Amino acid sequence: MHFSFPRFVCLLGLCAWFLLHAGTPATQKSVPTQTKSSSPIVHFTDAAAKAGLTAPVIFGGENTKKYIIETTGTGVAIFDYDNDGWPDIFVVNGTKLEGLPSGKAPTSHLYHNNHDGTFTDVTEKAGLTHTGWGQGVCVGDYDNDGFEDLYVTYYGKNVLYHNNGNGTFTDVSEKAGVAGNGRAWGTGCAFVDYDRDGKLDLMVANYVDYDSATALAPGDRPSCVWKGVPVMCGPRGLPWAKNILYHNLGNGTFEDVTTKAKIDVTNGHYALSVSTLDYDDDGWPDIFIACDSTASILYHNNHDGTFTDVAVVAGAAFNDDGREQAGMGSTVGDYDGDGKLDIFKTNFSDDTSTLYRNNGDGTFDDKTFPAGFGLNTQYLGWGVMFVDVDNDGWPDLLLVNGHVYPEVDSQHLGSNFREPKILYHNNGNGTFTDISASAGPGITAVSSARGLAVGDLWNDGRMSAVISNMNAPPMLLVNDVRNGNHWIAFRVVGTSFSSASAGAKSNRDGIGAKIVVKAGARTLVDEVRSGSSYISNSDMRVHFGLGSASKIEWVQVRWPSGLAEHFENLKVDAIHTLKEGTGKPVASK
Repeated sequence: MHFSFPRFVCLLGLCAWFLLHAGTPATQKSVPTQTKSSSPIVHFTDAAAKAGLTAPVIFGGENTKKYIIETTGTGVAIFDYDNDGWPDIFVVNGTKLEGLPSGKAPTSHLYHNNHDGTFTDVTEKAGLTHTGWGQGVCVGDYDNDGFEDLYVTYYGKNVLYHNNGNGTFTDVSEKAGVAGNGRAWGTGCAFVDYDRDGKLDLMVANYVDYDSATALAPGDRPSCVWKGVPVMCGPRGLPWAKNILYHNLGNGTFEDVTTKAKIDVTNGHYALSVSTLDYDDDGWPDIFIACDSTASILYHNNHDGTFTDVAVVAGAAFNDDGREQAGMGSTVGDYDGDGKLDIFKTNFSDDTSTLYRNNGDGTFDDKTFPAGFGLNTQYLGWGVMFVDVDNDGWPDLLLVNGHVYPEVDSQHLGSNFREPKILYHNNGNGTFTDISASAGPGITAVSSARGLAVGDLWNDGRMSAVISNMNAPPMLLVNDVRNGNHWIAFRVVGTSFSSASAGAKSNRDGIGAKIVVKAGARTLVDEVRSGSSYISNSDMRVHFGLGSASKIEWVQVRWPSGLAEHFENLKVDAIHTLKEGTGKPVASK
């Protein structure tokens, strides 16, 4: 988590200035810096208190963080647990070093969507009262029964909650074989059908091999000092932990295939967020992992049950300087409209976030500075999502921030522990504008934020965001601005659960499905995915802004099974359910 390399003049922002203004290409010179419009594109307010999201996220000390376990915070999930068509919210909770009285330990919280802008806390009724150092969360229907299940990572044993279909969940972690050994520090996770057998497998990232009994105190080593001030130790100097891949056996249990799948060939990393994407468009899901203070990981799917980490050769391991970064969160989207999925990663303060543009040949280029992301180096980024906030057809970027050292405030170290969000508006030409200052009080309000999930919480096409904050209630960012732009969204249903499906065998969630929308001159692309952001899970219904287009020509879905289908005559400004096997088959190339 320590900033891992000196950027010299970039620490002062001068490197970014020179790249944008002094003898650089025209695309860099023309990057806008801030909108001055009197009519904001969006206006986000925090509706959490009014909506009933009031329980604070408890996570370590408030004024000092003695150990690294107190710093990572928690994730959030947006998912429809009761299948009523309205997304609900799950917020992971943590604990404190000193512990809490019996019966007073914080639990995670499940909030039921009341369809009227409010939520009801149904945690106890749902049976989600586990306590401990909660971390991340991912969503997936691992048994294809039609109800979304939850996997929650911990420092300690992880928890798989089976959705019973009646508003309650059962902890099946031990029975399913995915609890772990109790010593690991699980962070990000994602359900993914890596072998395309119709059953969701599970990828779990692990951070450090941490032991509270032998943890180093601030200042114990040179690596436990930041800008001359003693701070908590790590991750550098601490032993790394290996990532875990679980294969779904189809009988309610999973097999640890980490070694068999060659996941553990990559080692020496401090792994945090997990984002799945088919970056080379070969029909097989790959896995990107943002790592703290070490190179990112890009597991390429070899189609035979194994993976190869190709991050270095693909250009997705380091930044444009060839340096390791302190990667926290990651998100996937086609930011430049070329039909190829790109990657964005958040990093530590005194550094930039990183945009990896997909070249379509198995490689990526760092386009951070040309795209306009080189100036905001003061923030420490966590959750991040591509999301089209104004439905103009171009995915924007929402980042949430917060420092790990409370000492930055008391010692005046050039940063703030609580920081605002950043909202970058996509200009549609490969560049972004920072519109944070005019995007509403929900964006400019400060907090020490961690997890971020986005979704259409009220099924009206306006995307909202849920943010997990350290030792504070979550935020629910709602956009008050309506405009004339159109939109369309899709819930996909694979048919591996149905004996009547002739040859189709995709997982019921359709996780891994590629969706292509043809609207006028534009072709829009995205995938159904679990996990992503920073140890969080967004609404898995795939949302596309359409701008002024009042109709679409067609939608094509390439299912995880390999089946490709066309769907036509779909209305805009609506959420559609697409079932595998009900479209017009597309001949394979």
